Amino acid sequence: MLDWGRRYDRETFVGDGVAALIVTIMLIPQSLAYALLAGLPPEVGLYASVAPLLLYALFGSSRVLAVGPVAVVSLMTAAAIGEVAAAGSPAYWSAAITLAFLSGAMLLLMGLLRLGFLASFLSHPVISGFISASGLLIAASQLKTLMGIKAEGHSLLALLTSLARQVQDTHLLTLVVGVLATGFLFWVRKGLKPLLVRWGVGAKAADVIAKTGPVAAIAVTTGLAWGLGWQEQGVKIVGTIPQGLPPFTLPKWDPALWKSLLLPALLISVVGFVESVSVGQTLAAKRRQRIEPDQELVALGASNLSAAFTGGFPVTGGFARSVVNFDAGARTPAAGVYTAAGITLASLLLTPALYFLPQATLAATIIVAVLSLVDFGILKRTWVYSKPDFAAVASTLLATLALGVEAGLVVGVGVSLALYLFRTSRPHIATVGLVPGTEHFRNVLRHRVRVSPRLVSLRVDESLYFANARCLEDRVNDAVAALPALQHVVLQCSAINDIDASALESLEAIEHRLRDAGITLNLSEVKGPVMDRLKRSDFLKDLGGKVFLTHYQAVVALTPEVLDEPFPEHTH
Repeated sequence: MLDWGRRYDRETFVGDGVAALIVTIMLIPQSLAYALLAGLPPEVGLYASVAPLLLYALFGSSRVLAVGPVAVVSLMTAAAIGEVAAAGSPAYWSAAITLAFLSGAMLLLMGLLRLGFLASFLSHPVISGFISASGLLIAASQLKTLMGIKAEGHSLLALLTSLARQVQDTHLLTLVVGVLATGFLFWVRKGLKPLLVRWGVGAKAADVIAKTGPVAAIAVTTGLAWGLGWQEQGVKIVGTIPQGLPPFTLPKWDPALWKSLLLPALLISVVGFVESVSVGQTLAAKRRQRIEPDQELVALGASNLSAAFTGGFPVTGGFARSVVNFDAGARTPAAGVYTAAGITLASLLLTPALYFLPQATLAATIIVAVLSLVDFGILKRTWVYSKPDFAAVASTLLATLALGVEAGLVVGVGVSLALYLFRTSRPHIATVGLVPGTEHFRNVLRHRVRVSPRLVSLRVDESLYFANARCLEDRVNDAVAALPALQHVVLQCSAINDIDASALESLEAIEHRLRDAGITLNLSEVKGPVMDRLKRSDFLKDLGGKVFLTHYQAVVALTPEVLDEPFPEHTH
C-alpha cells in the first residue's frame, strides 16, 4: 500500500471506482452462492467478502487480485467441516471460522518464513486435474438444489447414486426454475455480448452488461417467487438474511477440532495460494507488473485471519472476479476497498430484498461458474506431449472424483513426486563425440561424430543425487566392459546443477574402481557452485585425472588423435 498509495490520483480513483461497482454487483450473488456451497448461511458469504478485501489491499502485491469466497475452496471447506459437525448447526459455522483461522495462520507463517516456493510442488497438470474434477463435483452437488431434493456424498459416484435414489421426489417447479436460470446464464455468458455488439453497443459496455447476468437472474426469479407465491408451492427460498455489519467472532479453541482440521487447512492454504498466485501473475504480466509470492502468502494469511474474526470462512483470490476487476479498469488494490464498502452497504440495505430468492437460482449461478473451470482438453494435450504429466492429470482427476477433494489432491501431489523421482532416478546419460570441424560434442546415436577407443565421454543430463547415483555407476561399468582399450573416462558435467552426499560417494567409488583398472576419471565443464562443494571434500585431492574447463580441452589433452582427419567417424 505504501508503494501505490503515494501515487494515487483522480484518474486512478475513477478506474478503481468503476471496477469496484462492477465487481460488487458480481460478488453479491457469488458470495451468497458459495456460502451455501460450503454449507453455511448465505450471509456468511457476505461477511467473508468484506474484511479480507481490506486486509489484502494493505498487504497484497497484486494490483487487481480480488479476494473472497471461491468455488473450489468452498467445496473443500464443506468436505472438511462436514466431518466434524452437522451442516446447519452452530458448531458447523464455528468449525468454518476455526478453519479460516488455521488456514490464515499457516499462510502467514509460510509467508514470514518465505516458503512461497512450496507452491511449485503442485504442478500445473495436478492443479488442472484437481480443478476440473472439483468443478464436476461442485456442479453435481448443486443438482439436488436444482431438483428440490436431498442428496449426500463427497464423491461423484456417491452424489449421483444419492440423486438417482431421490429422483422420483423431484419438485417440478423448482426444476423448471433451476433449468431456465441455468440456460439463461449459459446464454448470457456466451451469446449476450455478441448480440449487444451487433446492436451497436460498445464491446467494453457489452462485456460489463454480460457480467451482470447473475444479478438479472436473481432479480427476475426473486420477483416471480414473491409475486406468484412460489414458496407456498414448495420452492425453497433463501429466506431471512440478517442485516448488519459482519459480527466479531473467535475461532474455537478445541485441540481435538484443530487436530481434525489441520490437514484440510493446509490443503486449502496451498490450493488457495496457488490459485491466487497463478491469477495474480497472469494479470500482472499483462501490465508489465510483478507480484511477490512470499508477500502474497502474508496477504492471504491476513485475509483469512480477518475472515475468522468477522464470521467468515476460508477465502482466496478468485479467477473470475479478478479478471472482471482487471477488465473493468482497476488500477490498485483500493478497488478492493471500495468493493468491501459496496458489500457492506448490501449487507445493511439489500438483504431484505433477497428473502424470496430461490435457492435453485443460486445453484444455477454456481453450476455455470464452475463448469467453465472444467478442462478435459488437458488430457489429450498431456497424452500427446508427456505421458507422466498425463498420468498426473488422470490420477488427480479420477481420485478427486472417486475419493473427494482432499484425497484427490494428496494423490495428485504424491503421483507427481513419484513420477519425478522415477524420471530423475533414470537420468539421460549420453555418450558424446566430437562434431568434425567444430569444438562441439553431441550424442553418438544422433550425430556423425569422432570418437576414440581410448576415451569415453559421458554427458549426464541431470543433477546427481541419492536416487540416480547408482545409475551412473552402472553406466560407467558398462562402458568399461564394452571398451577393452579404454584409458580415460570423462564426465561432461554441463547439465549437473548439484551433487549430493550420496552421489559424491558414488563418484568416489567410480574413481577407485577405474584407478584399480588403470583408467583415469576426469571431469569437464563443472559449474561453479558444484565445484565449490567438491572443493570442500577430499574427492578432488584423490582424483586420478583432471578437471577441465571445457570438454574440448579434455579430449585434446587425453586423445589428440581424435582431431586427425584420417581417424574414422562414429556413425549410427
